[in-house]
Amino acid sequence: MNNIKILNQTPTEIEFEIEDESHGVCNALRHILMQNEDVEYAVYNIDHPLTGKPIMTIKTTGADPKDALKKAAEQLKEDSESFKQLIEENL
Repeated sequence: MNNIKILNQTPTEIEFEIEDESHGVCNALRHILMQNEDVEYAVYNIDHPLTGKPIMTIKTTGADPKDALKKAAEQLKEDSESFKQLIEENL
């Protein structure tokens, strides 16, 4: 099970570490976050490709960054389910 560890938090910014994730999920999440007009930026870094844990930072223009993260995670889940269904129907 993946865990999220909050490293720093302000009313408009959150920095957190995600255990057992890779560039794939982090980049997809970052892409969705950047489509949110309340998000000023969303970035992540993985120090080492084999052993590093992703650290993501979300900065908003005033909205709660946790709300933006929850909304993006829900969108990612919906997109993944739609893609899975598309594959199952066409293969």
